[in-house]
Amino acid sequence: MSMGPQGIPEITPMELKERLAHGEALLLLDVREPHEWDIGNLGAHGAVLRPMDDVFDWKAEIDPSAEIVVYCRTGSRSGWIVRDLLQSGFENVRNLKGGINAWSSDVDPSIPRY
Repeated sequence: MSMGPQGIPEITPMELKERLAHGEALLLLDVREPHEWDIGNLGAHGAVLRPMDDVFDWKAEIDPSAEIVVYCRTGSRSGWIVRDLLQSGFENVRNLKGGINAWSSDVDPSIPRY
């Protein structure tokens, strides 16, 4: 596991692509706003939209034993959520390095960058 800024665990888009291709069970949390989800998302890979502003409403619904990958547009907002989840006792949480924009650049250019 690699560490990003401030010691936040990260996964690169290519690492995530490989893990998904191998059928690994990952919980993909998109913490952007609904209008951003509509631009492009990882819903085809099972991602769920859980906006950052509603974190206190949905955090209790997450299985703490799940392996979680959190993403946003560039990785900044999701980094805050990863830190919060780790501080709340979740142990297997990673930030998608570079967010959905990096996924678009490195894995799937059909997803618009914005």
